[in-house]
Amino acid sequence: MAARAAPLALGWDLSSQQVKVVAIDEQLNVVYEDHVHFDKDLPEFGTQGGAHVHEDKLTVTSPVLMWVKALDLILEKMKASGFQFSQVRVLSGAGQQHGSVYWKEGACRALRSLSPALPLHQLLKDCFSISDCPIWMDSSTTTQCRSLEAAVGGATALTALTGSRAYERFTGNQIAKMYRLSPEVYAQTERISLVSSFGASLFLGDYSPIDYSDGSGMNLLNIWEKVWAQSCLDACAPGLEKKLGNPVPPHSVLGTVAPYYSHRYGFDPGCKVVAFTGDNPASLAGMRLEEGDIAVSMGTSDTLFLWIREPTPALEGHIFCNPVDTRDYMALLCFKNGSLMREKVRDTSAAGSWDEFSQALRSTRMGNEGNVGFYFDVREITPDADGLHRFNPDNKEVTDFLKEVEIRALIEGQFMAKGFMRETGRSPEPSTLTQVLSDVFDAPVYTVDTANSASLGCAYRALHGLAVEAGTSFADVVKLAPEPRLAAEPTAGAARVSQSMGWTSSVRFIFP
Repeated sequence: MAARAAPLALGWDLSSQQVKVVAIDEQLNVVYEDHVHFDKDLPEFGTQGGAHVHEDKLTVTSPVLMWVKALDLILEKMKASGFQFSQVRVLSGAGQQHGSVYWKEGACRALRSLSPALPLHQLLKDCFSISDCPIWMDSSTTTQCRSLEAAVGGATALTALTGSRAYERFTGNQIAKMYRLSPEVYAQTERISLVSSFGASLFLGDYSPIDYSDGSGMNLLNIWEKVWAQSCLDACAPGLEKKLGNPVPPHSVLGTVAPYYSHRYGFDPGCKVVAFTGDNPASLAGMRLEEGDIAVSMGTSDTLFLWIREPTPALEGHIFCNPVDTRDYMALLCFKNGSLMREKVRDTSAAGSWDEFSQALRSTRMGNEGNVGFYFDVREITPDADGLHRFNPDNKEVTDFLKEVEIRALIEGQFMAKGFMRETGRSPEPSTLTQVLSDVFDAPVYTVDTANSASLGCAYRALHGLAVEAGTSFADVVKLAPEPRLAAEPTAGAARVSQSMGWTSSVRFIFP
């Protein structure tokens, strides 16, 4: 009798610009990786950076069928490569945080009766009450934010309840806007998913619940009791609890894959689906943070996050429920001006070349001779600011820098304002970036050897979902994964420069 093939776990990531997948074996080795890029591989949807920016510059959406078709494409790529779906024992995934999907009346019936003869985007094309979904880049809901805060007793009260003051991109405020502007569409909506639970729904062939961690990014979840906060629901739209379903722990096993995947791709019918979560929580899992570490992630948006046990919510930043331990929490800062701002400076100051960008960064000295820049191409979240601001060594604002000074000012300024860095796709040389980060904060920087921390984290989370009933901790599940390695230590004199420019640090940074 032939030996049974080694079981695999899949981790998915429906991110801002692409869908990614990672497969790992029982020893946590990555055995398969692939992706579909929205702009390049699905040009018919006309997105830039995976999104549509509307005329008011505040409204930003993504086509829901683009996400569905991307899943079709990547599954077909896997099939064509000979990937053995029958070996997959469990899967989980992540979605870009705060985005929402609106299933119209009758969509659940379509989900439960998927025909393997057709791709998903054809089967589900009539299942959504909104074709273009609001995503995390949207900032058109200021009115709804102020109304929500007023309804619960102010920004501080909302922060104490949900972990965040009202933010324009947060899902509750997006739902409130949709209800106010299109009440008939809201009435026709059977279920509202986050991008994460939407992805899980596609695999389940049924509506998936929202997990605690991603649910924390909605201004709707009581993060202490892990239930929807009724005062917040009432302030956003009537009957909202029914449309959201009940939230669940991130490690929940939701069921098995729909028969569609067994018949069309050869998945084992017993393949389990573990709750999907947000991409930032998934990255925390993928980077296997320990208490006291700060993870830095740089992509379309830039994020800084850490594992904490006893949070104190503040008006800046966010507290989310922890994605791997329901007793703990996750602190996060998010910044809009991420890779698109870096790409813009690359194009104007380095002839569109990351190699030239990196060389310019190496050619300038730590501290940039006192030249400092802050670059907000779109209105930033933290701090609440916009515009390009350059300051010379005399602290006087100037209109431009030399090209190499501009590049270092951008990178050091982003580190000063945000404290982190990671690039999705091609980027400046990682060794150059980690050295700048180490110098800015006078702290060591460690790296993990993956560019897909969210999808890898979901593969880990999938295995944890199978093991949690036996009392196995997440740390035990991932103990075979490689440890972060030291990538950079501060250059001699970094402390003096950091003090003179107001840089501070007292932590260890982890950089994928």
